[in-house]
Amino acid sequence: MSANLRPTGQQPTATYESAFLKACRREPVPHTPVWFMRQAGRSLPEYLKVREGIPMLDSCMMPELVAEITMQPVRRHHVDAAIYFSDIVVPLKAIGIDLDIKPGVGPVVEQPIRSRADLARLRDLTPEDVWYVTEAIGLLTAELGSTPLIGFAGAPFTLASYLVEGGPSKNHEHTKALMYGDPQLWADLLDRLAEITSAFLKVQIEAGASAVQLFDSWVGALAPADYRRSVMPASSKVFKAVEEYGVPRIHFGVGTGELLGLMGEAGADVVGVDWRVPLDEAARRVGPGKALQGNIDPAVLFSTREAVEAKAREVLDAAAGLEGHVFNLGHGVPPTTDPDSLSRLVEYVHTQTAR
Repeated sequence: MSANLRPTGQQPTATYESAFLKACRREPVPHTPVWFMRQAGRSLPEYLKVREGIPMLDSCMMPELVAEITMQPVRRHHVDAAIYFSDIVVPLKAIGIDLDIKPGVGPVVEQPIRSRADLARLRDLTPEDVWYVTEAIGLLTAELGSTPLIGFAGAPFTLASYLVEGGPSKNHEHTKALMYGDPQLWADLLDRLAEITSAFLKVQIEAGASAVQLFDSWVGALAPADYRRSVMPASSKVFKAVEEYGVPRIHFGVGTGELLGLMGEAGADVVGVDWRVPLDEAARRVGPGKALQGNIDPAVLFSTREAVEAKAREVLDAAAGLEGHVFNLGHGVPPTTDPDSLSRLVEYVHTQTAR
């Protein structure tokens, strides 16, 4: 099935001819499409206003609020795709894991998962568990029209790292200890998380998401051999589970320069690249048959307009020979970013690449 044909029939959706989906399919585009990871959220004053007094996880379960927050950067920045407002731990919360997102810390799990008995707490995810996702995406697709909506989920390794560590970790000691010390338990844990993640992505696609991104935020902590042996099977399972829908599948991680080829091999159609590796070099590592996404350093957004444009030019020049390119940051929008800097960056890329 061609990318982004709905599973219910053979008719392309309204988003099919969008610059974003064309780039994901490695087809000619009218301009290089732009969107930003974490564009929906904390850098926007209108976001802070509507979120005031509402805990993060609660906000992810309020369809009208989710739709409003997801739309805000589309209205303000004129990006080429929306990214569904949520958090990677939402499916874990939905199946009953006792966790919370603590301001300034991140997701914190009350009882870490470190034994075989703990696996029983990871039950299957059903569409009813995340009814608010289906409802929110219905609201969004009605308003977005021809602008694609990107669904997303946390990859099995990153979800496992939160569950095993009990929260964010710099060195992932408990996670790696389990991975090395009990390979079978580790494999079973990641397989269970792959099932949950696949179900979560299927809900989003069936509700109307035009593409999906799998975030493996912490996988850059691994050596390539460990990734191939202990992580790639679960990530591949997720990508395979949604292949039938024909929507582009994006794979992104931070600090993954040594893993780029393997991340593409896992089953992604588009490989996200952080700012550490130029896109022409990333293309060499990934190999043919994949589009790339990225990869300006988010920190440059705090510099002058001239500096931002110079860095954007570097990215566009490095991407000149790519089969397909989606312009993005090399990670998420920092919370104190000037929103106008993002709007100007979108305009610059669109103007410079107009065909």
